[in-house]
Amino acid sequence: MKTRTTSKDYPIVCVGGSAGGLDAYIRLLKHLPADMGVAIVIVNHLRSVATRLHQILPRYTTMPVELITEKLDIEPNHVFVIPEKRDLHVLNGEFRLTSISKPRGWPDVITVFMRSLTRNWDGKLIAVIVSGLDGDGAAALPGIKEVGGITFAQKPDTAREPDMPESAIASGYIDFILSPKDIANEIVRIAHQE
Repeated sequence: MKTRTTSKDYPIVCVGGSAGGLDAYIRLLKHLPADMGVAIVIVNHLRSVATRLHQILPRYTTMPVELITEKLDIEPNHVFVIPEKRDLHVLNGEFRLTSISKPRGWPDVITVFMRSLTRNWDGKLIAVIVSGLDGDGAAALPGIKEVGGITFAQKPDTAREPDMPESAIASGYIDFILSPKDIANEIVRIAHQE
């Protein structure tokens, strides 16, 4: 029995974004140390950019950056990127992929993944909503708070597209409204409390 798949109690940071999200991901990763013991999962709902992030982001972090595949082990000190046109779930410490449930209109891949985390992850949950159009992710924030998670929204005036952070803030379930750099600093503080 492998220890790393049986003990899945470290924090997961779900970073949800869309249009303008790349700038936020870069600014976040540049300020996160590679050894703080959390798994970073980037759930980007721009269908055309999603699969390139794993090629772009390694320039800004020393953590391994991986495009998620079916049954990939979730590990701390890694950055994971959702593939395009897929819904993302977790089960038994692994990622699971399904066909996107909303192939037309605005995807809700961030909401789908966050809801899966609240049901199937033992560690602390940290939800971060950054630049993007529409309001993906906002509907899952009450569930994150219910299980004791911590929620962040990018400060709208630092986001290229403020819709997504503004929807998250309007939900009433956001703990911190900060720039990506300040979000990173706060995540480091939370990780050190674990």
